[in-house]
Amino acid sequence: METITKLFKNNIRQYGMMIALVVIMILFELLTGGLLLKPINITNLILQNSYILVLAIGMVLVIITGHIDLSVGSIAAFVGAVAAIMMVDWQLPAWIAVIAALVVGALIGAWQGFWVAYVRIPAFIVTLAGMLLFRGLTMIVLEGQSISPFPGGFQKISSGFLPDFASSGYNLVSIIVGIALTVWYIVNELRERRSQLKYGFEVPSQALFVLKLIVVAAVINLFTFMLASYAGIPNILVLLFILIVVYSFVMNRSVMGRHVYALGGNEKAAGLSGVKTKKVTFWVFVNMGVLAAISGLIFAARLNAATPRAGTNFELDAIAACFIGGASASGGIGTVFGAIIGGLVMGVLNNGMSLIGLGIDWQQGIKGLVLLLAVAFDIYNKNKRSA
Repeated sequence: METITKLFKNNIRQYGMMIALVVIMILFELLTGGLLLKPINITNLILQNSYILVLAIGMVLVIITGHIDLSVGSIAAFVGAVAAIMMVDWQLPAWIAVIAALVVGALIGAWQGFWVAYVRIPAFIVTLAGMLLFRGLTMIVLEGQSISPFPGGFQKISSGFLPDFASSGYNLVSIIVGIALTVWYIVNELRERRSQLKYGFEVPSQALFVLKLIVVAAVINLFTFMLASYAGIPNILVLLFILIVVYSFVMNRSVMGRHVYALGGNEKAAGLSGVKTKKVTFWVFVNMGVLAAISGLIFAARLNAATPRAGTNFELDAIAACFIGGASASGGIGTVFGAIIGGLVMGVLNNGMSLIGLGIDWQQGIKGLVLLLAVAFDIYNKNKRSA
């Protein structure tokens, strides 16, 4: 019991939000009469929140470095508009348009990163200017009108599913993927535990470790089984999984990730330790630009149109997801997994409140309170540890 308490205290941000997510899901499952966790609604949850989750992955890196990015919604809208012009008006192949759109996102990120990292203008001001600039450019490029439809292949980014090799009541590919992920997770955890024991680190008891494996394996297979009972695994979920794995690895296991945390923890100390703080800041904003471009492409493909109002409030949802997921407003703290959990909390709240018929006015108010309570909880824990 002491080990469990200690483990929870050391990871209170992450575990606290995971518990909150489970409680919210159970609450809305009861309030909606079982609608929330129906396979079709689970799939809709993934499709509806995918572009916010992509933004949250990039935003958490920006927040860890001690900055903020208010322009990502406008960048997503602008990139979607550029992609629409290339695919619909110019009739370019979708893959060329996608690559060009990602390059545009990277250049926008480089533009903003230059002003923040090298000219030393606060990120709040630079990205506020970017939010206005790229929203205006979106309206200019689209001439105030929507452009549609996109080619069918491009639409499948957001609306397509992994193909199945057999016609049965369930999608067999989804079930196989669930089993494969379970095996990969167990092997990875066993390797990690063996490594920790080898170097003398403290690890949870074997019973607790086995219980964790059983619970996670059950969740993975239940989730993929639910997807299998509807239409299978959405293409966008594959992209999200790849991004989560890659960025989690970069932040936890690479030199670049350590430099990002060091920069956010104490910029002067990081600079004296040999971290090229300006370069790290610059590339964090370039990365944010690319992920904003991906988000814009996903949203455009889901809507099957580029519209002048696309991306509105995306930045607020992404920032809220990061803070709810445990990122610190002062920088140096946060995880990719936490940002995803925070995004899912916001997504389930939106979906659940819509299912029970709450109006948008109540939804906005409740989401604001959740964000405030999450940050207050973070500050309370920080003060408690320093006391």
